[in-house]
Amino acid sequence: MDPPGPGPARRCQGHPGSPHPHGTLMNKTRLPAVRERRYPSDTTDAEWAVLEPLLPVPACELPTGGRPEKHPRRNVVDAIRYVNDNGCKWRAVPVDFGIPWRTVYGFFQRWRGSGDLARIFAELHQMVRVHDGLNPRTVAVILDSQSVKGAETVGQDTRGFDGEKLINGRKRHLAVDMRGMPLAVMVTPASPHDSIPARDQLFRLRLAHPELAVAWADSAYGGTLVDWSHSFLGITLKTVPRRKDQDGFAVLAKRWRVERAISWIMRARRNVRDYERLISHSEAHITWIFITLMARHLTRPPRPPRTTPHPVEPVKAASKPKPIRLRRIQPQTIRLTPAALP
Repeated sequence: MDPPGPGPARRCQGHPGSPHPHGTLMNKTRLPAVRERRYPSDTTDAEWAVLEPLLPVPACELPTGGRPEKHPRRNVVDAIRYVNDNGCKWRAVPVDFGIPWRTVYGFFQRWRGSGDLARIFAELHQMVRVHDGLNPRTVAVILDSQSVKGAETVGQDTRGFDGEKLINGRKRHLAVDMRGMPLAVMVTPASPHDSIPARDQLFRLRLAHPELAVAWADSAYGGTLVDWSHSFLGITLKTVPRRKDQDGFAVLAKRWRVERAISWIMRARRNVRDYERLISHSEAHITWIFITLMARHLTRPPRPPRTTPHPVEPVKAASKPKPIRLRRIQPQTIRLTPAALP
């Protein structure tokens, strides 16, 4: 691929310490050629066409000004996805990306802290739904959590012990729509019961998605949480219990969609165990996985709607013939007021 050529002249504001604080007229610098795609985590041309317009505007193009970026952003995104997919350390970023590891980590941290990563995540979710012929805003979600072990880099103040799963680490709380596309990600210590951080998760969902009306979850989200979500948030929370004869894991109605999304998280080796010192960085790594997933989804033909229900899903009542009920209509008695009498 040919390197991007020089663009029209523009004025980039000087950065602190620059000899030209009021800005200098310069031509757009020629960035190095985009490297050859050689890793499975690299972006394809179609994926980059989806992601590039969603990235934040470079600092030198903002009114506040800044230094022009030295490295192509596609190489930066590929390096972040490489770390996420292969689970290596930031210091172990391959040299063929042509970017120092501190620069890659700087972009990762800056986009996460500025909220641009969450914005890209939300916009891609709406684009995926429109791509599949659905309303961009969903009214139903499915909730679930996953406990993962924490490495020695995870501090005691951000980790806990899950007595049910016997895991010392953190817990990931996930919300997906009815097609399994991720909607919200939250990471907490593993010690609290699912119903406690679920209040914070549902509250965030209500703020970001006012149209949300119903949510499905397992029995751990039942009890007082059902009444609380209906009274304070206006969300109808329904639980999907385990089967009476269930022994171990089983595919259950509604819940299989969020279980599949959790399996997508585990495909990236960085997320097999939690290594991050900050909870916000753990959420960012999971967000990058779903950004990659949704970008690839947008490069493929739309997924046709399912013509037959899933084997574990109950058959809708609309497909069954409705019973005919015969009611005897009682004659209505007309009463006249005293003013209407002669």
